[in-house]
Amino acid sequence: MTNYSAVEVEGLQVRRGGREVLRSVSFAVPKGQVTGLLGPSGCGKTTLMRSIVGVQIVEGGSVTVLGRPAGSPELRSLIGYGTQSPSIYADLTIAENLRYFAAILKAPASDVLRVIGEVDLVKHADQLVSQLSGGQRSRANLAVALLGSPELLVLDEPTVGLDPVLRDELWALFHRLADSGVTLLVSSHVMDEAARCQRLLLMREGRVLADDTPDGLRGATGTADLEQAFLHLVRSQEVPA
Repeated sequence: MTNYSAVEVEGLQVRRGGREVLRSVSFAVPKGQVTGLLGPSGCGKTTLMRSIVGVQIVEGGSVTVLGRPAGSPELRSLIGYGTQSPSIYADLTIAENLRYFAAILKAPASDVLRVIGEVDLVKHADQLVSQLSGGQRSRANLAVALLGSPELLVLDEPTVGLDPVLRDELWALFHRLADSGVTLLVSSHVMDEAARCQRLLLMREGRVLADDTPDGLRGATGTADLEQAFLHLVRSQEVPA
């Protein structure tokens, strides 16, 4: 584990339902940066994130997070995890959900108002989650991950279903967090979000095709945009029939 890596993955292999989901995946996530995990749905992004958080059974390889094996009890207060499907309670208000999770995480009570503001839900704080739109639920779910003082945020498609203005505001928040020293690993299947990241992991069919900066990827593939860079990498690894 280097001083510059928040996460280090070596030869990670995962099978689910008899299918190989992750195939000897290796990479490192730099500290204090926004790293994007990009790739089509079903390529293994969520399984990889679950492995980093420590809730996924792995077949082989190793995952080290903040200098400790993934899943170590001492990591629970150091990692904020935003799942793809909101895990908040529908019969509670946003504020009630956050007070509940803040108590579990032993986060300051003042964090509730802070994170509600950060995800722009102040006007909906006393609204039941069951009455929220899909985008509002996603933001409330993200607010839970922001509670406390996580050193690593693992966010699974946090901007899905959001309008362009809210997406832009959340990406600005991600970069403010990174500037303060927080490490973020943010997954997406929308390639136009790739340019917002400081480093990129491009995945396809359980493998990491590239681990580089956006400029590095464009330069290595001789392409003008990141979607073309991804397509170039895919085609370069295809075996002719």
